[in-house]
Amino acid sequence: MKRTVLFLSMLVGMIPSVMAQDVFYERTFHQTLRSTDGHRGTVVWKMKKAGDVAARSEDVSTPNVSVADWMPAVVPGTVLHSLVCNGVFPEPYFGLNNKLQSGLIPDLNDAGRDFYTYWFRTEFDLPREQYAGKQIWLQADGINYRAEFWLNGYMVGNVAGMFYQDQMDITDYARPGEKNILAVKVYPVDVPGSRTDYKSFGAKNEFSNGGNGEIGKNVTMLMTVGWDFNYLDGVRDRNTGIWKDLRLFTAGKVKLRHPFVKSDLRKPAYDRSRQTVSVEVSNPNHDSRKVRIVGEIREANIRVEKEVSLFRGEVREVVFTPEEFPQLVIDRPRLWWPIHKGSQELYGITFQAFVDGGEPSDEISSRFGIREITSDTRTPDASRQFYVNGHPLFIRGTNWIPENMLRQSDERMYAEFRYTAQSGINLIRLWGGGITESDYFYQLCDELGILVWTEFWVTGDTKHPYDAGLYLKNVASTVKRIRNHASLAYYVCSNESTEMPHVKDLILQLDGTRGYQMQSETDGVHDGSPYKTVNVMRHYENTASERGSRVDGFNPEYGAPCLPTVECLREMMPEKDLWPINKEVWDYSDGNGFFQMSTLYADLTNEYGESKTVDEFAEKGQFVGALNYKSIAEVWNGNKLAFGDRYCSGYLFWYHNSPMRQVRGCMWDWSLEPTAALYATQNANEPLHPQFDYLKNTVSVVNEYPSPFNNCRVKAEVYDLHMKKVFAADVRVDLPADGVASDVLHIAFPENITRVHFIRLRLFDGQGRPAGNNFYWRSTNRYEGAQTMTGPATAGFQDIRLLAGTRLQVKYKTRRENGRHFIDLELKNTGATLSFFTQLQWLDKAGKPVRPSYYTDNFLCLMPGERRNITIETALAHLPDAEYVLVVRGFNTPAQRFCIAVSSEQ
Repeated sequence: MKRTVLFLSMLVGMIPSVMAQDVFYERTFHQTLRSTDGHRGTVVWKMKKAGDVAARSEDVSTPNVSVADWMPAVVPGTVLHSLVCNGVFPEPYFGLNNKLQSGLIPDLNDAGRDFYTYWFRTEFDLPREQYAGKQIWLQADGINYRAEFWLNGYMVGNVAGMFYQDQMDITDYARPGEKNILAVKVYPVDVPGSRTDYKSFGAKNEFSNGGNGEIGKNVTMLMTVGWDFNYLDGVRDRNTGIWKDLRLFTAGKVKLRHPFVKSDLRKPAYDRSRQTVSVEVSNPNHDSRKVRIVGEIREANIRVEKEVSLFRGEVREVVFTPEEFPQLVIDRPRLWWPIHKGSQELYGITFQAFVDGGEPSDEISSRFGIREITSDTRTPDASRQFYVNGHPLFIRGTNWIPENMLRQSDERMYAEFRYTAQSGINLIRLWGGGITESDYFYQLCDELGILVWTEFWVTGDTKHPYDAGLYLKNVASTVKRIRNHASLAYYVCSNESTEMPHVKDLILQLDGTRGYQMQSETDGVHDGSPYKTVNVMRHYENTASERGSRVDGFNPEYGAPCLPTVECLREMMPEKDLWPINKEVWDYSDGNGFFQMSTLYADLTNEYGESKTVDEFAEKGQFVGALNYKSIAEVWNGNKLAFGDRYCSGYLFWYHNSPMRQVRGCMWDWSLEPTAALYATQNANEPLHPQFDYLKNTVSVVNEYPSPFNNCRVKAEVYDLHMKKVFAADVRVDLPADGVASDVLHIAFPENITRVHFIRLRLFDGQGRPAGNNFYWRSTNRYEGAQTMTGPATAGFQDIRLLAGTRLQVKYKTRRENGRHFIDLELKNTGATLSFFTQLQWLDKAGKPVRPSYYTDNFLCLMPGERRNITIETALAHLPDAEYVLVVRGFNTPAQRFCIAVSSEQ
């Protein structure tokens, strides 16, 4: 028993609490050409429609062309984003501004490609001490869709395809010690596509997704033409622009790129690893070179070196194998594991290139993890099962949707991953109609133990790319960029379609250490659903999809919505459209009503009593969203692997993050404001977790750790609306490793119980220490089937308004650490009844939530006498004012406001 307790403590310590806020780069960049506008960067960017620039292309990057009448530009960013920032067009994420019929923002398909073809220009210095006498390189991380690069009057490169990362040698055209002018002419996608009501292919009854399908001919972000989870009529400029960073770096006579480490682990003990390491070396000069390549893995005390000869312009992959270099064999390696299975161990590798025996000509570094990720379909139902280091992994995953207009930043990415880690998921799918995310995205997944399933920009709702060579070039660039990440688990060519010719061979040639499948719904992964709002009881009954059973095998898309908070709703549309609900406006940001927020979701919310204001409706909407998310996570957890009445190897929630402001919310809103769904999911995915089944009235306990826990104790209590305890039971239970103790306790509800009542579950380890908890509200409404809106998790909650009032005692202290502000709170329910859905809010002087802020818990249900400790964390950079307000309130708890000084704190 002592060993089990120690193992639990060790694993809890392995869960990362705070990720790196700094991005790890493979090399040193001297400058990143981010704009002062929008990014607080170091250079000023200007933009102008190309058709309005009369000068020759050769002259745009010279002082001969004045930019006095050019408008400011946000770089990285899109043409439309900059036009909105300049007031040319209204904010697309508000009301019906983006709707085609509104006629406020011209669409690329109607206005023509020239309308969104723009010149971007900036000026920058090249300090002589950094750049003189060296090869100077301009790295373009991402352009959408085609671009010409002009520096000081000369074309220095051109790029095509959204996902190609290029490095341009600008040595002959750059001017160290002087002012340099860079001009980039950016063209939209070749074929923008349009919104049509019908096409002859695509997901059944969802033909509007992907418009007429023509956008698929490009290698780009396909969702910009319109999908049911953003705007069906799309993004007006299809995200034309310099969407990722432009960076400058130097090297000597040769340059290094794309370090890669392949690890081959000995089975079954996984106690020895053989590393094959490689790096690309290029000679951009006019004569041949002899180059000595030195590689070093410092944590393992490994050093290898090799000499090669390169002719003019040659690019060669230099490979070091364990057969040639026995030191590349590591005994007892520190293995990388997913969250809850072990620690996220990472090694660093550095390569240096020496020419003529002098100082290093170039140096590049990377991080990697030693682990093995495999999958197969050797399961009872032939569903796909993933394994890490030989251990089966139940996938509690999600589908990542990129920001609709690419208004992304490292700061936003950090915030989204703070919430992602809090939710407890262990795999992210990069859906094929979106993008391949940034290096920082993969870095955070490495550090948090979250696996990544990467798809390559093909969907069943759009046509295939017509330029196969361009597509494969973008695939190769992407694979080389991301393949060293420990978290990268799986490659998939497409979403619900066939693969592009030769892509599988290319990926296996460039990597070969991960699995691959042609599309998202094959090889043991069945088709997805449900997506929309449904009766919560249907998740427990496994009838949530009209397509048939979906809590089984591996489901790539299973989800439900949560209404955003009222503060977020007010930022989406005019007040007059908020209440009473203006169906046209609400449905527009809901995929034309696809997720049924103004219909079924509203009906479910009204089961807690008809609302008189949008504030009341939004508050009750959190109750529905919390149960949506909790029920899905718990139903899947209860059937994980072989522990339920069917085999479930995993599911991916549809969908994870909001691409724009929308009434169909997720665990957090586009504005980075969490909903109750985040905290419900956090609770449902806690590694040791007691849970209740609304259909069977039983309690089960889930263990996500790879070790058993014996002699645990589960306590269940039921309270009526007046806080009278009407049922209590407890049972001793042994928890199997990475498994479920199913139906260990049955709750018998009294016949005369109040219509609304509450269930409290607590789990204690073998030494009596708290290990997990849960709380539910339930009604006496009888479930009458999938096509009804009935059941104890769904209907009959009107009496919640009769819950007596209570009061909370609030104590808090503030502190500062590492540029961040913390509020440590202790809440105690001092009343005689439940404090239902207690919400904490950290507000500015205008009453708006400070975003992003991180709450360790929120939307709490506190029993009489119960205490709870919570911490609120915010970056001091987001707290410029002298004073802010902390609000503590609940459904039946009066609001308390505390003014907290920030700038004067020591």
